[in-house]
Amino acid sequence: MTPTKRFKTQFWIALALLSFLAVCLLSPVKELFDEAFLVQRLHALGGSAAPFFVLVFAGATSLGFPGNVMSVAAGAVFGVFWGAVWSVIGATLGATGAFLLARYSLHQWADHYLGKHAMLRGLNQAIARNPFNFVLAVRLTPLSPFSLVNFLFGLTPISLRTYALGTFLGIIPLSLAYAWLGMSGIQALHGGDRLPLFLALSFLTLLSVLPMLIQKERSGG
Repeated sequence: MTPTKRFKTQFWIALALLSFLAVCLLSPVKELFDEAFLVQRLHALGGSAAPFFVLVFAGATSLGFPGNVMSVAAGAVFGVFWGAVWSVIGATLGATGAFLLARYSLHQWADHYLGKHAMLRGLNQAIARNPFNFVLAVRLTPLSPFSLVNFLFGLTPISLRTYALGTFLGIIPLSLAYAWLGMSGIQALHGGDRLPLFLALSFLTLLSVLPMLIQKERSGG
């Protein structure tokens, strides 16, 4: 890639990121990052709160918006179990939408500009060895950027079925952690026992460091 083409690519990527940030901060979309607002709106919807939540979660995630705050709000409104259930369904649908968007709308552009990039080559090689286990491992890691990973997987040759199943199963522990955090947080906020909140935070921390501990154990072995 010539310096001119590289500059153009970097320019358009930077412009896209700035546009995304502007939408997040200046438009009504910013409410997706306000947990208190989400909890209030979901409570107001009553019986239609669950399908509304799933649709909004799926739509936002498919467009690249992170869903962490929404998962926490789901726990505060629906409880740990159902909050996790609706979060997993919404996140899986959204991740699948982002995957399809990248595969059928961005693949040609990405192949032209990023096809020789070391990160994408490494991703393709890892997927080729064991696609399902690789997707599962990535989804079990809370520190991986969920929205970015959705689009990156769409640029690989992995099958939609393998990707969707690995995503669905892999995000269950993290969805439970966020839902537990939401429910225990709202209880503590209203004067309840703070121990469940501490346990939820500990569980989330454990999920964050567990992949690194496993990798360290394997390397040591």
